[in-house]
Amino acid sequence: MELIPVNIVIGDRSYRIKVSAADEEQVRKTVKTINDKILEFKTMFAGKDMQDYVAMVLVWYATETSSGNNKIAAETDQARASAAIEKLEQIIEQLLVQP
Repeated sequence: MELIPVNIVIGDRSYRIKVSAADEEQVRKTVKTINDKILEFKTMFAGKDMQDYVAMVLVWYATETSSGNNKIAAETDQARASAAIEKLEQIIEQLLVQP
C-alpha cells in the first residue's frame, strides 16, 4: 500500500502525515469535523487555550466513537463493507464464467 503525504491543520497547528490514497478523503472529513468542533467549543467556553479545546474535542470524539454514534466511523464501516461485497461479487462472477 502506497502512502501519500497530506498536510492537515488541527486547531492552529499544521501536520504533515502520510495516508493511503483511499483514506485521504476520510482523513480530511475527520479533520474538518475536529476543527468544526474546536470552533464550537471556543464559542461555548471562552478564555481557554487551544490545548484545552483539542482535549475537549478528543474526549467528545472518543465518546462518540465508543457509543456507536459516530457518523464518520459508520460511513467508513459502510464503505469497507460495500467494497468487500463488490469484491466477493467479482470473485463469484469469475467462478461462474469459468468452464
